[in-house]
Amino acid sequence: MALPKHASTLERVWHYVYLVICGLIFLFLIAPILIVIPLSFNAEPYFTFTPKMLSLDPEGYSMRWYDLLLTFGMQVPEAARDGSWWADAWNNAAWIKAARNSVIIGFFATILATTLGTVAALGLSRPEMPYRRTIMAVLISPMIVPIIITATGLFFFYSSISISKWELFGWQIPYLGIILAHATLGIPFVIITVTATLVGFDHSLTRAAASLGANPRTTFFKITMPLILPGVISGALFAFVTSFDEVVAVLFIGGFDEQTIPRQMWNGIREQISPAILSVATVLVIFSIFLLTTVELLRRRSERLRGLSPG
Repeated sequence: MALPKHASTLERVWHYVYLVICGLIFLFLIAPILIVIPLSFNAEPYFTFTPKMLSLDPEGYSMRWYDLLLTFGMQVPEAARDGSWWADAWNNAAWIKAARNSVIIGFFATILATTLGTVAALGLSRPEMPYRRTIMAVLISPMIVPIIITATGLFFFYSSISISKWELFGWQIPYLGIILAHATLGIPFVIITVTATLVGFDHSLTRAAASLGANPRTTFFKITMPLILPGVISGALFAFVTSFDEVVAVLFIGGFDEQTIPRQMWNGIREQISPAILSVATVLVIFSIFLLTTVELLRRRSERLRGLSPG
């Protein structure tokens, strides 16, 4: 916000002090994340800045760790990079398989968490709902309880499902235990975002639709859903990020072949420290920035739809 022309000297001093404080807080929060990005281009297998990097010598920088993400675990990584090489990378590269597992698990966990969380938020938003506060506290408890406690409880429910490859009508469903566990962790985020969207919802619109003969299904899909859609999408994005970044539940529940990116990073740190982990972290930072930007755009759109902001 710009400083008004009629501001006093004290107000001007406080304005600039306030900006400096905000800048320092921002630096405190973001510096540990940003420091990972240049380190991921280190030509040497170290987690520190080398003299060549500090002197900005081009020989101190390399893409070798990003290339390792594609070749680690391949059968013939030195082959010509044609179609067969990429097929080898897709089928055998450890990091690519981990990314594929993370996307699959995150996608289905997000679908389940978004559906259940939206239904719960719609019920909790109704004034006639009994014990709303108690039910809300129970539903968002996975967000509050330490993850190690939640993961221990989830282990007793879903570990056998995940290991046995649960079947439905003869079809094996891989990752089912992890998907259910991640959906449990993602539902609170969906409930909170959708509930916040429903705070400014005008229920007279649904009553008007009912008076004009619309059934509840038509009212929901034609009126309610379009208005709360930004909140639903925001909650889905938070649920996906929660699933994509989760490692504790995977360690407790996942089988040997159910490696996700966070679990692969954990294995890399525990077994052999490699700067390839920094390359993965950089990719995840860029991916998270993209998702947060999307959430912010959806939040502003939701405010405009509800008349809470100009434009």
